[in-house]
Amino acid sequence: MEETIRKKTIHFIINPISGIGKQKNIEELIRNYADVSVYEYEVKYTKEQGHATELAKEAVASGVDVVVAVGGDGTVNEIGKALVGSDTALGIIPTGSGNGLARHLKIPFRFDKAIGVINRCKIRKIDTATINDQVFLSIAGVGYDAYVAKKFATAHKRGFFSYFRIVSNEYPEYSPRKYTIEVDGKIITRRALTITFANSNQFGNNTSIDPHAKLDDGLVDVCIVRRIPLWLIPFYVPMLFTKTFHKTQYIEIIRAKHAVVTRKKGKTIQLDGDPSKTGKVIEMKVNPLSLNIIVP
Repeated sequence: MEETIRKKTIHFIINPISGIGKQKNIEELIRNYADVSVYEYEVKYTKEQGHATELAKEAVASGVDVVVAVGGDGTVNEIGKALVGSDTALGIIPTGSGNGLARHLKIPFRFDKAIGVINRCKIRKIDTATINDQVFLSIAGVGYDAYVAKKFATAHKRGFFSYFRIVSNEYPEYSPRKYTIEVDGKIITRRALTITFANSNQFGNNTSIDPHAKLDDGLVDVCIVRRIPLWLIPFYVPMLFTKTFHKTQYIEIIRAKHAVVTRKKGKTIQLDGDPSKTGKVIEMKVNPLSLNIIVP
């Protein structure tokens, strides 16, 4: 008698308010395209911030093979941090505003194709990192990008244009801050618009300040960005989309396993696009090859 091959178990966790509502028909698409010869699946919906983490932790405790984040970078972060260090793999169906990690991994934005990637279940290990023990997968930051993330979190509309409007409106009045930065034992002082910790090469919306960042090199790129004069902004913004901004005089990139940033006041940081509060001292650590993730 032939031995029955165990089907993989998979949970789709859907954030119903992610992005601009593209995920409304996702449950029907899962029924149509998920390979039931490979998977036994369940679909669950988040009810509030943090709920995705609870659902993902329950999945890990139950031995679920794959948890799929149906949402944006915030949802991916909530689920991914619950899977760090476990055997459970993370899948992504991108429906958010920025979708930075999905773009870095070249995960398709068409739902049927994204589900096809999950069906094939090709798994890769990637690094994750922490800011003061709070996990991020793709990008974290302090300064202007964190300030914008806080404004965007309370915006009435989601999507690229809402984000861009906030960036444009707030930039003229935002002043750079002074930071003391210790990177792998070396101490420097900089006045910066923002300090971004790049594990991936994506800032979201297909923009990049560090196209050479890698998810599996055991390092996070500390990107120190100076303020660009207002009159030069039209010349430099396109460089974010052409992935050439790292060549300008307005950014300094230091690759690190460990970094400590000290600022005058404790305020907001952003973790994968979502704001969070922390103190004056910001400590970043890399956790190498700590997350299984499904890739094309």
